[in-house]
Amino acid sequence: MRRWMLALLALLATAQAADAQPKPDSRAPVTFTADDVQYDRDAAIVTATGHVEAWQNDRLLRADKIVFNRDTGVAAATGNVVLQEPDGQVMFSDYAELTQEMKDGVLSGMRALLAQNGRLAANGARRTGGAINELTRAIYTTCNLCAKDPTKAPLWDIRAREAVQDTEHKRIEYRDAVIDIYGVPVLYLPYLTHPDPSQKRSSGLLVPSFGLGARHLGAFAIIPYYFVLDESSDVTASAVLTGAAGQAIDVGYRKRFNFGSVKIDGSIADEHQDVNGHVFARGDFALNEIWRAGFDINRASNATYVRDFRIAPAVSNLGSTVYLEGFGQGSYARTDARFYQSLTTMTATNRLPFVLPRSQYSYFGQPDAWGGRTTLDAGAFNVVRDAGTSTQRANLSLGWSRPFRGPIGDIYVASLNVDSAAYLAHGQQRIPTYSPLTAASATQAMPTASLEARLPLQRDLGPGWGTQIVEPIVKLMASPRGSSYRAGRIPNEDSLDVDFTDTTLFARNRSQGVDRLEGGVRLAAALHATWTLPQGAQFDGLIGQSYRARRDPYFSTQSGLQGTVSDIVARQTFTPGPYFDLNLRERFDHRSLRTRFAEATGSAGVELLRLGAGYLYSNTTPYSFYDDTPNSATALAALKTPRHEVSLNASSKFGVWRAAAAIRRDVRTNKFVGIDAGGTYEDECFIFDVHYYRRYTSILSDRGDSGLLFNVTLKTVGEFGFHAN
Repeated sequence: MRRWMLALLALLATAQAADAQPKPDSRAPVTFTADDVQYDRDAAIVTATGHVEAWQNDRLLRADKIVFNRDTGVAAATGNVVLQEPDGQVMFSDYAELTQEMKDGVLSGMRALLAQNGRLAANGARRTGGAINELTRAIYTTCNLCAKDPTKAPLWDIRAREAVQDTEHKRIEYRDAVIDIYGVPVLYLPYLTHPDPSQKRSSGLLVPSFGLGARHLGAFAIIPYYFVLDESSDVTASAVLTGAAGQAIDVGYRKRFNFGSVKIDGSIADEHQDVNGHVFARGDFALNEIWRAGFDINRASNATYVRDFRIAPAVSNLGSTVYLEGFGQGSYARTDARFYQSLTTMTATNRLPFVLPRSQYSYFGQPDAWGGRTTLDAGAFNVVRDAGTSTQRANLSLGWSRPFRGPIGDIYVASLNVDSAAYLAHGQQRIPTYSPLTAASATQAMPTASLEARLPLQRDLGPGWGTQIVEPIVKLMASPRGSSYRAGRIPNEDSLDVDFTDTTLFARNRSQGVDRLEGGVRLAAALHATWTLPQGAQFDGLIGQSYRARRDPYFSTQSGLQGTVSDIVARQTFTPGPYFDLNLRERFDHRSLRTRFAEATGSAGVELLRLGAGYLYSNTTPYSFYDDTPNSATALAALKTPRHEVSLNASSKFGVWRAAAAIRRDVRTNKFVGIDAGGTYEDECFIFDVHYYRRYTSILSDRGDSGLLFNVTLKTVGEFGFHAN
């Protein structure tokens, strides 16, 4: 087949040389390539046939045949017409008449391939200025068509009597639109608009969501509008209309900088004829390569507003902080201020502290000439309470440790540590110290020397049986006897709970902070064993106990550390492969071997179906101990109340389907704690998500809560939501 190249320089103006980034030139020539070209000089008509390509500027036209009229400037294309736009959009047509550098014209049987798998088709289209496409009998979808039967209806589509595609402002508008699911009409909208799929951000009305909040809101609707302010900031404003709780306006603002970001969300509502609202604001800023600053402010007018309008999850308080932090080589520094707002009737906000400020510094040094490393932890805070103990504290912890090996593979770590703190406190007779003193100043210091020894013993069990490691571990710690904190001179801000498990068996201090320092001569011992099979299956276990030269009266009878011999702690994990895992942790009374704490979690299965279960038991409930005066009858009763809780969960993933469910039940009270279940379907064009939750615990005396949420997402169009509460 013979191919010709014809540049219509005689018919149009001569092309000018293009620069590095040429701008569209209306005088640029139209260049053709075709199997055959004929020119009728008398009629001023050029006819190109056979694999015709014509381009001008960045627009490319392909067809089986193109007829160009020099006098009218109209190009008529027939047979497999393809028009490629400068932005990459591709339009297909059975027949097209184009003029004005292919920017104006009409197309019959138009189809367009857009970004993100978008497909737009119409019986006819009129182009204006290369920016506006007016469509008749239009249809849009992002779903793949059936490979066996392309005429079969897609999962979803939007049909409209008229549509306008604005390629300049990147929007598609529909008149008399119908949304179909598998060809069945499900929703009629007199007007619908959404961004072009190539546009990631575009101002406009978002899809409203509707719901039933029978307990607090009644029937409600949320109507959001999205504003794009510039390339790095936007605003979403939502009108919240409810049948039972009043009306609200919610506004969210986002801004990104080269060095950080800001996000602010706030609302104001007429709730039961009272004005309520909230402000959640967060900002993070990188000042340089070392220092970072930010804030996280969360406030609401009252707790019922947060609950009723679902401003935040079910939490007991809202915390706010402003911070400055720095990162160095082996070091970290931070200064922040914190304050809290209570969301429960059990705790008044004036009983929660203001931390103004809190500073901390940590350093982990490089190995020195003796092979050891130095550590330093320093801090200071000022805790202020309207109704409670106000405390100022400065603390310093210095440490040095050196590991070394023995002649038979034995491993040792020698350590020296000094923990110290200075205090000035007022109102100590109140929460959380409950001291007989109203005010006091005090200091404390606790030097500790320790030596940890390990002897890992390994043996090969032969082909198919893998290897075993048995490792005895002993750690000896020596300190002064320690303070008798019952005198009440030293407040307690960070050591309210003692958690004795396998994770704290070898800890220098079993309390979480430095307000209560563990002293005396003590020894921790454990036996650790691991069995690893060639296929990757592994058994791992540890059992241990600690011993003291003298009992420490600070530890309660429920802690497992009160006497000279502690409770027995243990841990076991079993992982035979990716299809099963089991984790167990226990604490047993060293005399009666009665269980004081037990936790078990496990899961089994594959992606198609994975099942999990959990169980938690403890003989105390320490979280409510400081809600009342310690050692009072109410506090001690709460402390000695055991916890029994079981949980079950399941998940499944199969192709485009995902599902998950979980339940929690308190065995002691024989009541459910919560139920959560949901499922998702997602393919290239569609997401359907359903989620159900049920909370049986009471928040603000609401006797639990439940909700059923449906979300339908038509990709590139938006979300359609329905919530039933």
